[in-house]
Amino acid sequence: MLDAHRRKLKFRAWRRGFREMDLLMGTFADAHLEGMSEDDLSQFERLLAAPDWDVFAWLVGQKPIPDEFKSALLDRLMTFRYEAQAG
Repeated sequence: MLDAHRRKLKFRAWRRGFREMDLLMGTFADAHLEGMSEDDLSQFERLLAAPDWDVFAWLVGQKPIPDEFKSALLDRLMTFRYEAQAG
């Protein structure tokens, strides 16, 4: 069972600015939120606070990822995105 903080992050992940981001962030949250460390949760929360179009552009390679957003969590999200497309 998810604690209150994780439930709020999951809610936010499923309610982004457009459907593609809802699906990407929401399914990632469904799959990984429960096992995230506190550092991962902070990084995920930062991503959720960033403008959707920026995050989407990073994930599809249209824009370089700013150094302050580079993280192992974002690497996992990018891998998750590519695995979802392959499946």
